[in-house]
Amino acid sequence: MSEFRMPSLGADMDAGTLVEWMKKPGERVQRGDAIAAVETQKGAIEIEVFESGVLEEIRVQVGERVPVGTVLAIIRAEGETPAATFPTPTPIPTPVPAPAPAPAPVPAPVPAPRAAAKFTPVALRRARELGLDADSLTPAADGVIGLREVEAAQAALAGRATQAAGLATQAPAPTAPMPPAAVTARGIDLDEMRKAIAAAMARSWREIPHYFVSSTLDLSPMLDWLQKENGQRPMAQRLHYAAPLIRAIALALKATPVLNGHYGEHGFVPAANVHLGIAIAMRGGGLIAPAILDADTLDLDTLMARLNDLVARVRGGRLRSSELSASTATLTNLGEETADAVQPVIYPPQVAIIGCGQVIERAWAQYDALSARRTMIVTVGGDHRVSDGRAAAKFLQRLAESLRHPERL
Repeated sequence: MSEFRMPSLGADMDAGTLVEWMKKPGERVQRGDAIAAVETQKGAIEIEVFESGVLEEIRVQVGERVPVGTVLAIIRAEGETPAATFPTPTPIPTPVPAPAPAPAPVPAPVPAPRAAAKFTPVALRRARELGLDADSLTPAADGVIGLREVEAAQAALAGRATQAAGLATQAPAPTAPMPPAAVTARGIDLDEMRKAIAAAMARSWREIPHYFVSSTLDLSPMLDWLQKENGQRPMAQRLHYAAPLIRAIALALKATPVLNGHYGEHGFVPAANVHLGIAIAMRGGGLIAPAILDADTLDLDTLMARLNDLVARVRGGRLRSSELSASTATLTNLGEETADAVQPVIYPPQVAIIGCGQVIERAWAQYDALSARRTMIVTVGGDHRVSDGRAAAKFLQRLAESLRHPERL
């Protein structure tokens, strides 16, 4: 038997609320299956099991909030004997007067969700459990219906039913107003997310002795190659410049192991592969940095597909626990028409973060000539407990070399 525990989904998480079991006791599970969903300050996250077997016992029920590390369930391994169970004695019932029968309410069937709105998986399942009419639910500002929208609709429906039945004998207690739709997305409380980000960054500044090293890199060879490459591809298969940039950063991290790993109780542990966290801004505010797992082993087309998938799932509230807990380093890329440079803060327990500014044309001296080149300022934020500026400088040199020869990526 093995214990399936509440995972830590980042330095800012100390507890989570179980909102759904996707498997029942007695069902088989495979390594990598998402078997439960947990509500955190970053929204409802699907958590995966890391061994195959049978879900033997559930220890935490839906709606319970428990600390990180709490045993949620017991998994019985392949071939293992089920735990012995004993029947519970049936108590002798005491006769009581039968209450007057009341008609049981029959929940209305939930029709398929309308095409104009998108549901998160947790929200859709919850709506069906509550018997809510999916077409009556109001989506958030970006057209997505999350857990918050479902629970708000249920609360409003319950309030109307109480008043209609004349059961309220006193004025109802005041309820807190719902936040405006502009700051609500997919059941995520953006105020709580901002608090979580602030707590993680405050911890980072307290515990990590940061240093910063920057270089201005010439991206013209990579962008020229990309333009030529995309000219030979169908529109749907074209690459954004982020794909070769991520690939080059992952390879440079692989070659600079002191920047890739975690710092914990027993010091620094380098990672075998590069699980690169990608900082993704959410509509309406907030930031999440899920990982592209094994980014150093993926080709450009796979990286592009993984990046598109991550962005879509961040904005749809459908992330998995491994994507939030496995990052060995993080990339924050400001993107186009933003700012020239960023000095990023390390997300513990990682020991490095890479910040990229916008692509901008600058005068560039090369081979005794001056020309306009497309450039990017790349900054490494490092942890002085593990490395120093020389390691970051070597990383930047390796990155520059890869970007000068994009055909090798």
